[in-house]
Parts: sequence; C-alpha cells; structure tokens
Amino acid sequence: MSDRLTASMISQAAERLRPVTNRTALEPNERLSGLLGGQVLLKREDAQVCRSYKVRGAYNLIASLTEAERRRGVVCASAGNHGQGVAFACARLGISGRVYVPSTTPRQKRERIAALGGDRVEVVVGGGTYDEASGAAHADSEHGGAVYVHPFDDVRTMAGQGTVGLEILAQCEEAPGTVVVPVGGGGLISGIAVWLREHSPATRIVGAEPAGAASMRAALAHGGPLALPELDTFVDGAAVGRVGDSTFPLVRELVDEIVAVDEGAVCTEMLDLYQSDGIIAEPAGALAGAAARELLPYAPDGPVVCVVSGGNNDVSRYNEVLERSLVHIGLRHYFLVTFPQRPGALRHFLDEVLGEGEDIIAFEYVKKNNRETGPALVGIELERPGDLDSLLVRMKAGPLTVERIPPGSPLFTFLL
Repeated sequence: MSDRLTASMISQAAERLRPVTNRTALEPNERLSGLLGGQVLLKREDAQVCRSYKVRGAYNLIASLTEAERRRGVVCASAGNHGQGVAFACARLGISGRVYVPSTTPRQKRERIAALGGDRVEVVVGGGTYDEASGAAHADSEHGGAVYVHPFDDVRTMAGQGTVGLEILAQCEEAPGTVVVPVGGGGLISGIAVWLREHSPATRIVGAEPAGAASMRAALAHGGPLALPELDTFVDGAAVGRVGDSTFPLVRELVDEIVAVDEGAVCTEMLDLYQSDGIIAEPAGALAGAAARELLPYAPDGPVVCVVSGGNNDVSRYNEVLERSLVHIGLRHYFLVTFPQRPGALRHFLDEVLGEGEDIIAFEYVKKNNRETGPALVGIELERPGDLDSLLVRMKAGPLTVERIPPGSPLFTFLL
C-alpha cells in the first residue's frame, strides 16, 4: 500500500463505495448566495449513509482488508461519526469491531453506533477527549491484534473521504471557484484536495476548523503536526488535538488557506441552516458555511461549494447552540453587578439602566463579600447588537459597580 494518496486511489474507492453509499446532493443555497453575492452550493453529506461523510473512509478501509485481517477484527476511536461508519461497515461485511469514544460524544451518536453495529460492535468510552480515546483504541489494537481503522490518517480512509471531491466535480455545471471544507484531522480536505488539484487545479481550496481546536493552523505555523495544549470540544466532529502525519503534508502542499472559525459563528450558521434551510447540521457540518459567510475576504470567482459534513446533532444541545450564537452576534451579554444591600437597588437598575427592548435573562447572586454589598451575575439580551454602547453608557453613569464579562473570559465556561 502506498503511503501517498493519489487520485487513482480515490477512483478505486468510488467504485468500492458505489453499492453502499449515497451520491449526496449538491444543491444551491439562496441564503448563503445572497450573503456572498454569488452562487453557493451545499454538498449534503448530512444526507449520507450514517448522516456523515465518515462512512466513506471507514467502509473503504475495512472493505480493503485481507481475509486474515478481517478475522482479527477492527478497532477505532471516534467522536461519533467515524464510529458509525465503522459500525455500518462491520455489520455489512460481517466483521467484529470495537469503537472507543470520548465521554464528550453526544449520547445520540453513541446510541447510533450501537444500533448500526448490532451484535458485531462494542462501544467503549475511553477518556475525555478524542485523543485519549485514540490512545485507548491503539492500546487495544496492539494488545489484541485487531486492525486499527484510523478516522483520517490512513490513505485508505483519505481515499474514501476524497470521493466527496470526485462527486462535487461530477455534479458541478462549471468548475467551482472555491470549495470550503471542514477540517479536523485533515482526512476529508486531503482527499478532496488531491482530487481537485488533478482535475480542477484552478479551484481555490479553503479549510475551516474550529477556533478552539485549530490544530491544522498550529501545525502549519509549527512546520509539522503537534499536540494542542488545550482543546475546545464543542465542535466534536472536528475537535482533534493533533492532525495526521499523512494529512499534514498534503494540506501544506495543496490547500490554499486554513481559517479558524469562532464556535459562536458555527452556532449561528447551525441555527440558520435549520430555521432558513430546513437542514439539521451538527457543529462540524456548519463549519464550512460559517467560514464562507464570515471569513472569505474576496469575491469568489465561480461557484462556492460548502461541504455540510454531517447531521448527527443531539437536540438537547440546542440551548447551548442558541446561547453561543446570541453571544457571538452581540445580542446577549453578561455582567457582574455589585448591588448595595438596601431596598430599591435592583429597582433602580431596572428603571434607570435597562432600556426599551432590553431584558434580563439571567440573575444570580454570586456571594456576599461583606455586609453592605452583594455581587450578582446579570445576563442581558438586547434587541439589536448596536444597543450595547448606550447600555454601557447608562451603566457607567449609575451608582452601581458594573464589570462586563468579555466573551473570551474563562467565566464563560460556567455560563455556556
């Protein structure tokens, strides 16, 4: 097996996948087209088998195994979607497997892995992050002999994921000017880039990764893969602390730009996809659209294709999604307000500080640090983002001590 991905490997993967995966739609999106001033197309991998592109790479790798390897079984680590692809492949091909997931994996994804794999697959929680789950899965493979099915850093996985790029070009009426791809470990964008550079070399390739898990940008700045010291796992499908040794050189060589997308922008795009377009996208599935609407600093020449990579979102997360979005677009703000412990202090705040259309959405006393004052956490929702300046002026003019909690503050980890 070659250690360098080629377009011919992607063609072979497409033939192998044709009987078992969907040729997902490439459809125009009026909302994003209006925002960008040009045609935007969505590659709907949220409608793929297992509701994610990950099945392409998992199935291609497992279907490529020798009979001896199949008898040993397989093991993998996954934030959810790759595990579903592995479970689907195991059930379809009659192979036993174990899927290690981090504890942050939404319950909906864990249950889907178990349902897809049936009695062929065991789901094991292995650590708090993807990288910890990966370490547990590697140890399992080394100890028990099962074949490790990597979610991104294997040419067979990358070839299967690269079939997304093959389909995009086959479905486009004209060569896309830009293709925006979500980035976690780099498998999907590596596969797409290899295909595009051979068959549509003028297409601009942009990778979008979450700002709290920008491992590819860190690797490019460092000159090679390295482990991030901290990781925000909210965008769980792309929260990878270290990119692949095989994916990194392809991204460095073939990809034009990698952008980091604020998690709040991802949430805003998730809500717009749902409310305006009727598309249920998981956080990683909204990365490309969020990057296109906020971070492309030029007028694209030709259609822009955004890959909606997955739709396995747990509905219980939407309260957090809404909160992060409102903070990001400037409609929700938090303050520490020190109220004198005397009658009327709160009434003064309500009457003299809050303006029309401004609502308190959170109020909680933090502690009483002496006999006369009591700090409170106050959340305020505005009618328009531009109303913040006048609110701050009224707060400063009043007798109360007010400290704004900026969105980047560590205190936000207790609010979101």
